This record gives sequence, structure tokens and C-alpha cells, in this order.
Amino acid sequence: MDNKHAQSIPADVLAQVNAKLSDIITLIKPYMVTLTPEERHSILKKGDKSDSFVSKTFEFTKTNPEFIPAFMNVADFEIDLNDSNNLVGSVSLATQICNTLDDTMMVAGSEAYYAALYYYSNVQQSAAVNIPGAKAIQEELKKRFVVKSAKLVTADAQK
Repeated sequence: MDNKHAQSIPADVLAQVNAKLSDIITLIKPYMVTLTPEERHSILKKGDKSDSFVSKTFEFTKTNPEFIPAFMNVADFEIDLNDSNNLVGSVSLATQICNTLDDTMMVAGSEAYYAALYYYSNVQQSAAVNIPGAKAIQEELKKRFVVKSAKLVTADAQK
């Protein structure tokens, strides 16, 4: 069994990470906006292709203010433009953190699940040949074992 996650993360390291992440949340929270899934889906999104359009338009509001609509607040436009640009680095770092935390959690969980499957399989084989104690363990684990698909479990166990 190839074990990619063979070193436990010390509890004090996780506590420090969680404390720093909480500090980050506390620091940035007053400036953040939370969207519903529907809002995320329907909102107009500025991306690489529209970035130059938005930036150039902002420049024109400074050089040609006569075309600014009466309902438009240029100060708000500037805040939005600056924050959308300035948050790129923070989002990139946070994404890296999220991805590596999620990958590590996924690998550790997968390896733990494989270990449990190996043990359970061995208990089943031991129960089949009446090794003392195996049947009770098998019955207890059987209550908690969820089979997705016989093909999937067999294929995964062979990895």
C-alpha cells in the first residue's frame, strides 16, 4: 500500500493554523460580501477578457467625465476596480491553501478508508474460518460498512 500521507500533522501546528485563519477572517470580514449560490450564478463577472474594458472605462471617467451617467458613483467604481484587482493575490494564496488542505484531507481519508477495508476484509476471512472474536468484530463493522457498488469496492481494493 503506497502511503502518501505518512506524517501526522501535530495538534499544535493545526491549532496555530486555525488561529491564524481565524485572525485572517476577523481582519478581512468587515470588507467582505457573501453571495448566495443563485447570486454567484447570476452576477456579471469581470475576468481576463473584460478586465481591460473595465480599466479603460475607468480611465475615461477621469479624462472625459461629461459622459458619466448621473446615477453612477465614480468613487464606488474606483473602490470596486481597486479591490477586484487587489484581491487577486489574496485569492490566489487562499486557493493554494484550500487546495493543499483539501488534497491532504482527501488523501488521508482515502488511505484511512483503504486501511479500514483491508482490516475488514481480513476480519471477514477470519470469521469465515471461525477464528475466535472475528465474527463479533465482523458483525459490528458490517453495521457501519456502506457498499457503494460491488465493482467499485473490488476495483478500489485492488489498487
